[in-house]
Amino acid sequence: MIRLLLIIVLLAQPALAQLRLTKPEIVSVSSVALARMDTVIADEIAKNRLPGAVVLVSRKGRVIWQKTYGSRTIEPAPEVMTADTIFDVASLTKVVATATSIMILVERGKVRLHDPVSVYIPELKGEGRENITIEQLLIHRSGYAPDFDLRERWTGYEEAIKRLIKEPLRNPPGTRFTYSDIGFIALGEVVQRVSGMPLDRFAKQNIFGPLRMRDTGFRPAAALRARIAPTEKRRGQLSYLGDTPTDIGAEGDVWLRGQVHDPTSYRMNGVAGHAGLFSTAADLANYCQMILNGGQIGGVRILAPLSVAEMTRPRLISNTGNTRGLGWDIN
Repeated sequence: MIRLLLIIVLLAQPALAQLRLTKPEIVSVSSVALARMDTVIADEIAKNRLPGAVVLVSRKGRVIWQKTYGSRTIEPAPEVMTADTIFDVASLTKVVATATSIMILVERGKVRLHDPVSVYIPELKGEGRENITIEQLLIHRSGYAPDFDLRERWTGYEEAIKRLIKEPLRNPPGTRFTYSDIGFIALGEVVQRVSGMPLDRFAKQNIFGPLRMRDTGFRPAAALRARIAPTEKRRGQLSYLGDTPTDIGAEGDVWLRGQVHDPTSYRMNGVAGHAGLFSTAADLANYCQMILNGGQIGGVRILAPLSVAEMTRPRLISNTGNTRGLGWDIN
C-alpha cells in the first residue's frame, strides 16, 4: 500500500474566526521547533514509507505552518505534492461527516443520544440489538464487531443495511469498547432515515457547504481526479476481501484514485458512515477551527457551543486507556 500523510494540528482556543497565515512567533510558537518536521518527514519519504505529505498547523485562529513534501503519487508517473491535494481521509469520515450530522439532528430535536437506535431503524431488534443507544454507537460501545466478515461477497448500500440488521453482537451493549465501523454504518443510516436524505447529501448541505469546504465530499467528481492522491491498486484492496491473484485479473492493476480505499465503503458504493470522505488539509483545518470556536467560524454556525462540549468531553475509558468522546478519540 502506498501511504500518504495528512497532518492537521490546531493548537489552543482561537481568538479569530478567519484562518490567516502568520509567523509562528507571533502566537508564541517556535519556527525552529516546527521545522523539525522537515527532517522527520524527509526521512520517512527516503525510507519509502510514504511518497509525500501535506502539513498545516494553526494556533489562535492563524495558520503558522503550511507546507508540502515529496510526491502526490509516484506511479505510473511522479506528481509533485500540492497544498490542494485531495486525500481519502478514511475514518475521519466518522467525526467530520457522521458524528457531526448526528449532533445537528440532536440539536433539531430529531434524534436523542439516549434513544435506542431501534427507534430509528426498527428492524434492529432481537438478541439485544434493541438495547443499543445512539450514544453507544458514537463511543464504540454498542457490542458490534469492528467490521463485517470481509470474506462474504456482496455489493450495494441496501445490501449492507440488510447485513447490519442481522449482524450479531459480539458483546452486550454498553459493556465493552470495540472500535466498530459497523456502528458508524448504523449511524449513517440513522441520518438517512431521520433527515430523508443520504449521509453525503445531508453533510454537504449542513456542514461542507456552509463551511465552504469545497473540496470535501463523498465520491469526488472525475474533474477532481488529477488532484486526488491515490491509495493503492485495486489488487491490494481485493486481497482484503479474500480474492486471490488468479481471481483479480487486469482489474487489479487499476489505481484507486478518487474511489474509496476502505473495502466495506467501496462495496457500499462509496457512501458510508465510517469511511468514504475525501478532503484537503485546508478544508479540514476549516472544520477543526469551527470546533475550536465552539461550533462556528466566520459568522457561520454549524453547532451550538453545548453540542461541541458534549461531543468533545470525555465519556469513557477504552480497554487501552484512551478516552472517547462522541465520535472523537481524545488523548
